[in-house]
Amino acid sequence: MQRSPWIVSRQTYPKNRLFCFPYAGGGASIYRLWPQALPPEVEVCPIQLPGHETRIGEEPIDRLQALLPALVQALNPYLHEPFQIFGHSMGALIGFELTRQLRRQHLPTPTYLFMSGHQAPQISRPATRTWQKPDAEFIQSLKNMGGTPDTVLQNAELMQLLLPTLRADFALNETYQYQAEEPLTIPITVFGGSEDKEVDPTELKAWQEQTIYPIVQRIFPGNHFYLHTHQSLLTQAIASYYH
Repeated sequence: MQRSPWIVSRQTYPKNRLFCFPYAGGGASIYRLWPQALPPEVEVCPIQLPGHETRIGEEPIDRLQALLPALVQALNPYLHEPFQIFGHSMGALIGFELTRQLRRQHLPTPTYLFMSGHQAPQISRPATRTWQKPDAEFIQSLKNMGGTPDTVLQNAELMQLLLPTLRADFALNETYQYQAEEPLTIPITVFGGSEDKEVDPTELKAWQEQTIYPIVQRIFPGNHFYLHTHQSLLTQAIASYYH
């Protein structure tokens, strides 16, 4: 089967596929070390969204309702093996809503969800329009969040290349509107950072509304980007699911 541009992976006959969705502004490369950290029977499948990294020449998608049909079409050929979903921040939102979209279309659904660094989707946030800020203010917002290296933020030429994709990701997040549906019949583990100023632990607990199973909650040291600073702890926690 010809590999999809949406999936960055090399394995062919896995026992499990773990689809990994990035945070806003991130690409598939943030998961490049995960295959070595997870059991060999797990194919780590980082998702490369249009406009990101190897797909920088493509138009980024700035609304979740536009992204979901394209994702379903791209991933459908890879859903015949048992699969799980991990998503961090924006990636958690995409992974959750993709799961509900698969259920609506009576397609295979994941056997497990790992939702990281994102409050339960039914919790509304104050309306923000970060993606519409002028360049200087938008870049300052990125700096305040701490997920973009200073070397990137200070490179004016590179930032001009990346700004459309970054704005699209923020727009996707900030225009999201939750619609209530029946809870999932899928277990969920939620991860958070002990110093994450974006997500409060009580907002993680509220994921319980989204599944009929008791959720598992794990808090790691670090801020919103604990998936980088404490990657080994996070991948160990995920690996334990497969044992």
